[in-house]
Amino acid sequence: MTATAEAPAAGEVASFEVTLRIRRMNPEGTSEHGAGEEYWEEHTIQAHATDRVLDALHKIKWDIDGSLAFRRSCAHGVCGSDAMRINARNRLACKTLLKDLNPAKPIMVEPIKGLPVEKDLIVDMEPFFASYREIMPFLMTSGPTPERERLQTPEERQRFDDTTKCILCAACTTSCPVFWTDGQYFGPQAIVGAHRFIFDSRDEGQWDRLEILNDKAGVWKCRTAFNCTEACPRGIEVTKAISEVKKVLNTGEI
Repeated sequence: MTATAEAPAAGEVASFEVTLRIRRMNPEGTSEHGAGEEYWEEHTIQAHATDRVLDALHKIKWDIDGSLAFRRSCAHGVCGSDAMRINARNRLACKTLLKDLNPAKPIMVEPIKGLPVEKDLIVDMEPFFASYREIMPFLMTSGPTPERERLQTPEERQRFDDTTKCILCAACTTSCPVFWTDGQYFGPQAIVGAHRFIFDSRDEGQWDRLEILNDKAGVWKCRTAFNCTEACPRGIEVTKAISEVKKVLNTGEI
């Protein structure tokens, strides 16, 4: 019997047709669309049950339309470069299986929101990284450099363990309605980046960072929508981290 999507042969991975509906934009324009004009384009491909959205985008770019532009690097959920909106949710294309998205319907793929689109699914990440740099994401210490590593207890390390998982994909920040509309808000990721050092027992720059986050563009812009926590591909409790920074600013105690 010929293998089908419903009944593949023993040991064979199921295959199916899937349509990707991709929001595109070429800053130089095309023969059909003006410079900077956004439009939707559909491609139907043959996929396997093990394929991810990134695999589908590769197939389109390599076999159908080489002009399609998107970012990717490690393809294993570590680099964070392929964050995009997939069926109206921020996700990593390399971690999202096509079969989990109801491939019977077109899968919508768009660039993440709140950052300028450079081409197709590629956005300008500089505003995002500018906020990250502003909170000084590095260990700040005084005195002579120790001959060995700076020690801390397992309990001290656990205090900020969750926020060390961030891969700078911008999924949390670009899922935030305040970030979309405000134009000044640091965004959830910058606060997560600051949290990672504020609660690090080895760091001495906590209050410098807290002063930055106490600004009108800092933590007080957060409206606790939980979009950021839901969007994080690493499962970081982003909203909780923001609330912990707010608590320190309210109490003066770390």
